[in-house]
Amino acid sequence: MKHILVPTDFSKTSEVAIDFAIHAAELLKAKITLLNSFEVAEGNYTDLMGVNREFTNDLISETKIKLNDLRIGFMKKYEVEIQTAISVKPLSDAINEVSEEGKVDLVIMGTLGATGLKTKLWGSHTSDVIGKTKIPVMAIPSDYKWKKPENILLATRQFERNDEILDYLFELTFLFSSNFKTAVFTGNDQTAEIYVKHQQELQNYAEFLKNEYRDDTLSSVHLIGDSFEETLEEYISKNQVDLLTMITYQEGFWKSLFNPSLTKQMSFHTQIPLLVIPANFSK
Repeated sequence: MKHILVPTDFSKTSEVAIDFAIHAAELLKAKITLLNSFEVAEGNYTDLMGVNREFTNDLISETKIKLNDLRIGFMKKYEVEIQTAISVKPLSDAINEVSEEGKVDLVIMGTLGATGLKTKLWGSHTSDVIGKTKIPVMAIPSDYKWKKPENILLATRQFERNDEILDYLFELTFLFSSNFKTAVFTGNDQTAEIYVKHQQELQNYAEFLKNEYRDDTLSSVHLIGDSFEETLEEYISKNQVDLLTMITYQEGFWKSLFNPSLTKQMSFHTQIPLLVIPANFSK
């Protein structure tokens, strides 16, 4: 866990995400790259008069100054290496490009931006990134104050055994010195057979993780209710969960409870940081 990427729109919410990333970087011994991305309309570089090109170049220059001021301001307060990057591509594409070039391990971003229309745009950017990025994304609520993740909860339905995903999760758990718990949800409208099946799978999964990662403190919980989202939120609020983790399946998973749209929605509704790992994640 050496490199954290933080997209910013210079709003207060994105500064909350930067603040979280900096504190995390101090614990993880990682560097940070601040990214500002704005999409250039097609033809901006080919207009005959060069007006659009000049405007775009001015915007890039202004953004460089803003990013550098932000970088210097945070580096005066914290001993963390901070770099900057600018892209004229859509945010998801920019994140994937910078991540590949810089070997980024984690993206941290806010769930909302500035007020008004920008709020909706930045909020939709976050959910869009969750669905398209190739690396894990951590969404930070707009009013969240840094707290070291003491308790990490993995909400699962597939009981993932992908080594890349699990190694990543348990590396994070180790570096944060956190407790790790797995959870599965069974709806009240589901049959007793499904409940028993989930219960047995959860027990087997917990034993597998304990043996695989030599973690005797690992625990599990079977959540039951009418709504996955509401049941999960209630459990989080009552049990001091600091970081919720979910796996997003971009294809072939629409029949399952944890579909991409629900995973995206959680980035808006959860009151704690949400870590989303792509199902096809590979370091």
